[in-house]
Amino acid sequence: MAAIEVTGLGIRFRRARRGRPSLKDLFSSRARRKPGGGEFWGLKDVSFQVNAGEAIGVVGRNGQGKSTLLKLVAGVLLPDVGTVAVHEDVAPLIELTGGFVGDLTVAENVRLIAGLHGMSRAEVADRFEEIIDFAELHGRLQTPYKHLSNGMKVRLAFAVVSQLGAPILLVDEVLAVGDKAFREKCYGRIEELLAEGRTLFFVSHNERDLRRFCTRGLYLRAGELVLDGPIRDVLDRYNADNATA
Repeated sequence: MAAIEVTGLGIRFRRARRGRPSLKDLFSSRARRKPGGGEFWGLKDVSFQVNAGEAIGVVGRNGQGKSTLLKLVAGVLLPDVGTVAVHEDVAPLIELTGGFVGDLTVAENVRLIAGLHGMSRAEVADRFEEIIDFAELHGRLQTPYKHLSNGMKVRLAFAVVSQLGAPILLVDEVLAVGDKAFREKCYGRIEELLAEGRTLFFVSHNERDLRRFCTRGLYLRAGELVLDGPIRDVLDRYNADNATA
């Protein structure tokens, strides 16, 4: 059963602004938004399917479209051409600290973010202690979020999002920050979720992590899908291509 279906996917960006087209452009017809000299394809004609329970690693150098692809799957960005069909709910472990409110306390933010992701009040109450335990923030429940360190913010965000019951996990290098002990704790949690049959879509530059979690890989280069295959083969191809880069 397909969890994610991507067909002929393409998205354009403007070089000068390093972002999506302007608001004026968005209200223009597609015919008037033809690529010009200041635009480039962040992704072009990308197609693949992810089956439920698969663990997929996305490989490529910086700026080749990996995070863009993840954001398209998450619905954060919309494609210019092609389609993305996600058939199950998603737990987005990307840009983890987005959505948190600086002036609200740790406890208030847990309830807010969990609720925004679809948890009922009863579910939040049932999992609240587990979230705080995982984040190691029991002494900070009444601390305004803005006064937490960056490491504490990541711990809290991962603790909340990893408690979601969504069948699909989208992970984008979010655990590159923080201490080693907490990263291992997070990786252990990801392994637990995979053992439950969750689907993983994982972007990382860490080859060890890719081999640890993923069985299949997608290799992106200049926004195009170069290879879709077993993670071992994809990493071998990527390393060979970049041996002298």
